[in-house]
Amino acid sequence: MTIKPERLQKGDTVGVIAPASPPDMEKLKHAIPFLEEVGLRVKVGKHVNSLNGYLAGKDEERIEDIHEMFADEGIKAIICARGGFGTARIADRLNYDLIKNNPKIFWGYSDITFLHTAIRQKAGLVTFHGPMLSSDIGVEEVHDLTKESFKQLFFAAPIKYTEAISPLEVMNEGKAEGEIIGGNLSLLVSTLGTPFEIDTKEKILFIEEIDEEPYQVDRMLNQLKMAGKLTDAAGILVCDFNNCVPKEGKDSWTLDYVLEDYLKPILKPTMKGFKIGHCSPNIAIPIGVKGTIDTDIKMFTAEAGIK
Repeated sequence: MTIKPERLQKGDTVGVIAPASPPDMEKLKHAIPFLEEVGLRVKVGKHVNSLNGYLAGKDEERIEDIHEMFADEGIKAIICARGGFGTARIADRLNYDLIKNNPKIFWGYSDITFLHTAIRQKAGLVTFHGPMLSSDIGVEEVHDLTKESFKQLFFAAPIKYTEAISPLEVMNEGKAEGEIIGGNLSLLVSTLGTPFEIDTKEKILFIEEIDEEPYQVDRMLNQLKMAGKLTDAAGILVCDFNNCVPKEGKDSWTLDYVLEDYLKPILKPTMKGFKIGHCSPNIAIPIGVKGTIDTDIKMFTAEAGIK
């Protein structure tokens, strides 16, 4: 069963958490006024400013912030401050019944991919792959389309992605529809063999990445291929692969060669060029709703993620 969270209203309170790595607090402070400008109140999780190596506090502390935000009836949405590392460490200790029984907007990307997959498959809740506060909103220059992505939390309208946003390239022609799943490639691969293994069967899979050389992307796509995750998908969206280039002077295939080597033989409707992920603009999309790919008109659409 798919559960859509309630839309936001002006005056609602949103919770801010750091379930992975610690955010840059100056950037976070700079980002919070954006939420206030669109009519929201903000409650920052108790452990957002905690530090434990490369983690934003102990595992128990990050779990506590997630559980408290979902349990708090006054919190209408949960927005992640940043990604980084560590959400997979806590996925098997989250209370998915609590999440299922208190559905609300959950928003983030990058390392948050593991939580998107876990929450979707264990609780049935639609979540949002979208720009985060410290990473995307608290920087000096924020693209207007990145800011506009947050509007989908207030208005239940379908999302239509065309070349009006960015140039798109057809890798495999066709039309496909299915539930939208995906996110950061390395995090999707890390679910394999766990209780949270990504289910791609008859679904629209989107992938994005940052700072991985082509040989590393090759290894990850090969693992998805051998696990049957690429051929199971109804269609594929190749989103932003930021700085995924070989080191200077190093013999290497190009990223495009690697992507084509794995995705073209599958013969499933596939397009690339979507500004979704570690990029500017960073377009938010809901995970768990029905989506469509139509390569004839170079369009990707998604149902509204709220009700």
